Amino acid sequence: MAKDRLTRVAVGIGGSLGKADRAAQRVAKAGSLAKKELQEISKQVDALKKQLQKTTKRLRAALS
Repeated sequence: MAKDRLTRVAVGIGGSLGKADRAAQRVAKAGSLAKKELQEISKQVDALKKQLQKTTKRLRAALS
């Protein structure tokens, strides 16, 4: 009788740990995906910044 109760508790604990582990993996995957997206956005911002500098330089040259 006590063995069945211990087995049931052990199964419950194992299931809870499995769920927590899967949730942690999802969070880690989402975090790495967000990091990659942030790097891509950063690259786009840098490209736009360079483009703006070139345009500003051309405009100043045209106005003078």
